Amino acid sequence: MKIAFSPCPNDTFVFHAWVHGLIPGAPELDVTYADIDITNSLAAGPNGPDVIKISYAALPWALADYALLPCGGALGRGCGPLVLTGGGTGKKDPVDKGLAVKDPEALSGRRVAVPSERSTAYLLFRLWAAQQVQGGVGEIVVLPFHEIMPAVRDGVVEAGLVIHEARFTYPSYGLNLLTDLGTWWEADTGLPIPLGAIIARRSLDLPAITGWIRDSVRYAWAHPEASREYVLSHAQEMSPEVAEAHIELYVNEFTENLGEAGYKAVTALLSRASREGLIPEVDLKGLRF
Repeated sequence: MKIAFSPCPNDTFVFHAWVHGLIPGAPELDVTYADIDITNSLAAGPNGPDVIKISYAALPWALADYALLPCGGALGRGCGPLVLTGGGTGKKDPVDKGLAVKDPEALSGRRVAVPSERSTAYLLFRLWAAQQVQGGVGEIVVLPFHEIMPAVRDGVVEAGLVIHEARFTYPSYGLNLLTDLGTWWEADTGLPIPLGAIIARRSLDLPAITGWIRDSVRYAWAHPEASREYVLSHAQEMSPEVAEAHIELYVNEFTENLGEAGYKAVTALLSRASREGLIPEVDLKGLRF
């Protein structure tokens, strides 16, 4: 069975047991490790893998061929994307390297780096900017997530939208936190943040795949040390401490089962984004199989 997910610690932690043949009855996996922007594109293409980790924001373009699985993904509280700016001098000169933008309004017309234009992070950013940045931001630059903080630090862009372990490492780049989009979303809706979804081809045995993923999650929790070497071998220049913090933040009860709160959060995100014209309209009742 072909599967694609990111090399980030939460994904490798979740799928370690299945990848290594530790789940009884589960088929062997042919794994593609790829950045979220690539997996989002794979899901929208005609020849995508059987199972894929994508952004919830990319779900509308995948639902014709894929179904949302109720486990394995990333959804929670206190784990939202961050908007970062440089340390800089605080000057209003757009060529000043590391420009210190401390007011959302100052992002008007500025260059912002994002990890994917179909990422949940970017969708949340667009919803936030519609409220906070009069006139809108300027050019959007798509970069692999590990290149965003250096680009902000070096003044290539005025701000960056970051995900994953950047929550723990951005101070080491001398960057400022402009806003935590998770905090904004939770205050605005009272709901957890839907970040990454696991989808599978509708033609497959969806209940069986769901069961194998849940068993893999439960194995990971029961044997946390078993996946350590695998997780760190795929983490990009990440210390064991940061990898562990990453897993603790993104692998939670919603990873095992979306549940009613999870589906409510997904519905809120997609319906709001659809009303704003940011994504196609989705049959929200069809999110469950």
